[in-house]
Amino acid sequence: MDTNEAAIEAEVELDQAALQQEEARRLDNLGKASVQLANGGLDAEVSGEGLDGAHEPDEGSPLLSREREDNDDKKPQFGADFSHLPWHKRPSILWVLGPFFLMTLAFGGVVTPKINLILELICREYISERSTLDPNFTMVPVDFMNGDNDQCRIPEVQSRVSLFTLWGSLIAGLLSAVTSPKLGALSDRYGRKSILVFTSLGTVVGEIITIFAALYPETFPVWVLLIGYAFDGLTGSFIVAMAIANSYATDCTPPHGRNVAFGYFHGCLFTGLALGPILAGYLVKKTGKIVIVFYILLGVHLFFVIFVSLFVPESLSKKRQQQAQEKHEIRKAEKGPASDWIQSFRSLNILEPLKILWPTGPGTSPALRWNLFVLAAVDTILFGVAMGSITVVIIYTNYEFGWKVFESARFMTIVNSSRVFCLIVVLPILTRLIRGKTDPGKKNTGSDLFDLNVIRVAVFFDTLGYLGYALARKDSLFILSGVVAAIGGIGSPTLQSALTKHVPADQTGQLLGATGLLHALARVVAPTVFNAIYSSTVGKFTQTVFVCLTATFGTAFLISWFIRPHVHFDEDAAANAAEDSDASGLTPKQQEERAPLPIVSSILASFGAFMAWLGLQ
Repeated sequence: MDTNEAAIEAEVELDQAALQQEEARRLDNLGKASVQLANGGLDAEVSGEGLDGAHEPDEGSPLLSREREDNDDKKPQFGADFSHLPWHKRPSILWVLGPFFLMTLAFGGVVTPKINLILELICREYISERSTLDPNFTMVPVDFMNGDNDQCRIPEVQSRVSLFTLWGSLIAGLLSAVTSPKLGALSDRYGRKSILVFTSLGTVVGEIITIFAALYPETFPVWVLLIGYAFDGLTGSFIVAMAIANSYATDCTPPHGRNVAFGYFHGCLFTGLALGPILAGYLVKKTGKIVIVFYILLGVHLFFVIFVSLFVPESLSKKRQQQAQEKHEIRKAEKGPASDWIQSFRSLNILEPLKILWPTGPGTSPALRWNLFVLAAVDTILFGVAMGSITVVIIYTNYEFGWKVFESARFMTIVNSSRVFCLIVVLPILTRLIRGKTDPGKKNTGSDLFDLNVIRVAVFFDTLGYLGYALARKDSLFILSGVVAAIGGIGSPTLQSALTKHVPADQTGQLLGATGLLHALARVVAPTVFNAIYSSTVGKFTQTVFVCLTATFGTAFLISWFIRPHVHFDEDAAANAAEDSDASGLTPKQQEERAPLPIVSSILASFGAFMAWLGLQ
């Protein structure tokens, strides 16, 4: 072998050795980063060092403890990633509030007309079936041009309508339960905008189907409307849209101001529920055609998709998206080969995303797990009762008081206007008076006594309002009870805000996706139970359903007293534990084995979704 060949071989060997060292170093860093992830879905931030060994600090990554001690006053503020951009490219809740309000206006406007359309379609089917079975049966035909249709105010038709809406809620809720947590987690990795747009596509398809039902009511098969419910559920429905909007607000708002920010979004929701029905009612009354409402609502949803796609800035920087993607890859690597039958079983468990509500590992505590569990339970009960009672209230008032589209719309306008006043006037004033001006640099200390008292007062007024529904025998007293229950509207944004204070900022979407899953389950359980109760008791003791709803709220009120103040995820402890992970002698796989079984924690966390049912017992 000559000298040149020997030199070339030596150089090749050196290159191979360098490559091996580099690969070993990357694997070592990957293992360290994996250890830093907290079990149960609450991952400690990968401190300082990236997968390639480079030091990459940012606002989402806890610095080393000694760095914190020296630089506490240099913590980046909210919006630091976008401060160099012009105003029209910086994220703000103001960008989303406008289009979100239009979407809620459409959401509120469609509720009463759609239920009345379903009632008329089912009444037509009932008359047709009875006429076929009994040639001597006579009944006034259904007038689809905004007629009174008093002949449809009979228990048989009411029961069928209740069961149909039950099936619609069941289909949409089950599909949404599968997609909600996945969409929430995707928003952490790829941004909020694309997911927010995606949630509206199913609604667009559902509106198109409803338009055909309104255009050809004499021949349209009512069961086809269930396909619209299915598309709505597959894209996450309004549940995910609300969760992603709250995630967007979380990205733009410091912890101590989130209850007000969330209150604005809930204010938009209930303003839409207040104005939408009355505007839709006037349109139907003026034109005599229900289809005009669905045309306008379809146009609103299309405008929302276009505006968010083209004009709304993304609230997650590319850097934060990349970090979330890297952590997701690390978690996938930790789970082991897909051929493992245990892992395959876990992948089929739709409750697995609820692990984030029962976290383990550095930075967590029993108090943190307990708070997340109780907050999620109360939040799910409030949402479940709200979803379970909307259709029941409309069907009940049609039966008990003879309300049509206009009267039902007027009731919803009065109640939801009261709720909006509490959300955008009372809650911000109370927050400012008690907490003072929002400080973007203030450290998160979890939910305080103000949060907890707001939640308890809200649930108490909800309980009083639904008790009034059960006792009211005059329509004026029924409306007054609705106004009392409207005060409870300040509870939902405060609950959502309190939940986000218990997890790291980079897992807000995952957390709200998990609550979206609970909401989807509640959307299945609550309407199923309450519509079944109404269907079986209408014409007997028709108010039974409101007695059960009152008992459910009473259960939530009792549970709310078990929430503890000033509990949060300790990022300092998580970062310090990550530094000492090499000395612990535990591999990530061993740490995972020491954590509670995912299915056990999932079942515990999903308890809130079934509290509505338990409250009936």
